[in-house]
Amino acid sequence: MSKANSTRWDPAASMLDPRIVDPTGSYVRYAGLPPEELDQVVAVLTAIKAWRESEDRTSLESRSYMRLNETDMRALRFVIAAKNAGVLVTAGMLAGHLQISTASITKMLDRLEKAGHITRSPHPDDRRAVVIAVTPATHADARATIGRKHARRFDVAAALSPAEREVVIGFLNSLAELEEEAEPSEEAGSAEPTSPQTD
Repeated sequence: MSKANSTRWDPAASMLDPRIVDPTGSYVRYAGLPPEELDQVVAVLTAIKAWRESEDRTSLESRSYMRLNETDMRALRFVIAAKNAGVLVTAGMLAGHLQISTASITKMLDRLEKAGHITRSPHPDDRRAVVIAVTPATHADARATIGRKHARRFDVAAALSPAEREVVIGFLNSLAELEEEAEPSEEAGSAEPTSPQTD
């Protein structure tokens, strides 16, 4: 039985089911799909939504545990990854990665240094720059939270066959490209959505 006709209504799936959010097919081209395939497509979108919500919860838990905001966490992850790769991180590099201004990066680094999360030291080759490093205590906290989560994600990906991984890679890259494309209605300044909401 299809989700649209099921007696047990699933609100999470229904908000992603074009038969419910777009019953006339104005935006989503689904008329040619058999009901069982349409159910499967909705299941894929529902799984993506569940993953995003889980990722948001995990991120919030990690930030709450370390008492940091999202930008701070991204900064620490970047510095840790750079250290593991043998790369010295400067404020300019970090600002470029986070896409924030020099003034904002200075305020952030002041705050992180005061909280004991990072250290700043002279750059060995550039007297105008300083090297940013994560303190041992913060590095250990990051490994205890982010590191363990990443290890479990790696195990899930490693359990797939090479062919399955290629399908997942192509699918996720296609989704990422869609997110980066400007919608026609946005370019025209229209307030009318071009696709159903997914959140």
